[in-house]
Amino acid sequence: MNQLNKYLFKSTSNASLIVFRVLFGILVWAECWGAIATGWIKKTLIEPQFTFSFINFPWLQPLPENGMYIYFFIMGLCGIAIALGYRYRLAIITFTVLWAGAYFMQKSSYNNHYYLLVLISFMMCFFNANRRFSLDVKQNRTALTFTMPNWVRFSFILQIALVYFFATKAKFYPDWLDGTFTKNTLLNAPIHSIAFFKKILYPLFSKEWFYLFIAYAGILFDGLIIPLLCFKKTRTIALIASLIFHLFNAIVLQIGIFPFFALAFILFFYEPKTIEKRFFKNKKTLETSTQKPSKFILTGLVLYFFIQIALPLRHHFIKGDVLWTEEGHRLSWRMMLRSKTGYINIKIRNNNTGQTDIYNLSKNLTNKQRGNLPTSPDFIWQLCQHIKEDYKNQDISIFVEGKKSVNGHRYKTFIDPNFDMAKAKWNFFSHNEWILTYPN
Repeated sequence: MNQLNKYLFKSTSNASLIVFRVLFGILVWAECWGAIATGWIKKTLIEPQFTFSFINFPWLQPLPENGMYIYFFIMGLCGIAIALGYRYRLAIITFTVLWAGAYFMQKSSYNNHYYLLVLISFMMCFFNANRRFSLDVKQNRTALTFTMPNWVRFSFILQIALVYFFATKAKFYPDWLDGTFTKNTLLNAPIHSIAFFKKILYPLFSKEWFYLFIAYAGILFDGLIIPLLCFKKTRTIALIASLIFHLFNAIVLQIGIFPFFALAFILFFYEPKTIEKRFFKNKKTLETSTQKPSKFILTGLVLYFFIQIALPLRHHFIKGDVLWTEEGHRLSWRMMLRSKTGYINIKIRNNNTGQTDIYNLSKNLTNKQRGNLPTSPDFIWQLCQHIKEDYKNQDISIFVEGKKSVNGHRYKTFIDPNFDMAKAKWNFFSHNEWILTYPN
């Protein structure tokens, strides 16, 4: 324990943190202003009559009229300020709060890198990433510092290691191992809209050897990339593999900033003196020292990473297969694992008159929301609560009929059609009995 404390609180060059701050700010700016330019905000937050927020956050709804454009514009400005190191603490805290709000207010465009952005921006609120190469130093708002404690570097390494570990673990299921999912994903990839890449790559996507290669390359990359980055002899190989892997995903899958975000973490695996030499060419000998271990910092690190390990494991304690039930899927690094389709009817019965009506899904839901609804139990439960609120002066029962398919397999009934969803409760850490389960 003494050795661990000595390692965590020993000072090292802060070059990797400073360069990461600049890259992080640029990526934040690109993500937020890109959401405005591409119409993502309009489609996801403005057009819907109501959004499917994270459960327990129904009060977190988009701002009216052009409010969300202003919201994301401000976040983009925060990204610029973070990159420049201008009033860094205010910028990173403001971005963290606003981005967490945008993340928790909608699930229609759920993406793991949105969650990773929440976590990393939260972590960076506690790091002195503006103590060098920043306007805050130039304008004398903070002191120039060339070092940071090792626990800062360790935090980034452990966080991204957990992401890759759980991503690897989740891939060990039949539809990944036999190439079913990768084949479906490649054949439906958005690259089809780019003629040059479509001509070169698309003919490969339907070939068995290629989609099996992609499937097992994904497992090997996610499982080995962190160990390879940790050792000097294999670090260059890992860097090249990372560039190939993430650029392939960026081109073929078009998943926003995530590939570049993931590449930025490689900074923390190189020796601090290497990053110092490559980016700053600092000839000054850095003074190394060991700070007195802080119980507050150690407790915070233990608590934070305990939660990061517990959340991805929680589905093992919930009845049913998470690939089917979706219970325990979110916040668990289960990235790009399955495709799903389904259809649904919602029946509203007046218990006083016996009259039954079919709920018009087109009335309040966008096409994207209707696509998510039949396969997502939390969406179904939330819509039923919304319907229940609309009929709050009447005694009603709500029944859901529909089927779901995962990875192109046969359709099966997903929600118990005899369960009154007007009486359904949502359980976060145990199985919801109205979700039907099947043998794996």
